[in-house]
Amino acid sequence: MTTHAARLYAVAASVLALVVFYVPELPDALILGVVGAVLGAGEAVQRIEDGKTAAAGRQLVEDQDDA
Repeated sequence: MTTHAARLYAVAASVLALVVFYVPELPDALILGVVGAVLGAGEAVQRIEDGKTAAAGRQLVEDQDDA
């Protein structure tokens, strides 16, 4: 999950948009609840990506120190 978190999030958000478009009889409360969950998942994905970026930066510094 952490390897491709952004890709999975993008697919989930796209599927949500398609479902809402093609199934108009879904209740608004359900749609809003799922949208809220997707936004929360977006925050989690951002934290995962930030962690990977920070780890890559630390690795780069360690590699430069070893050289």
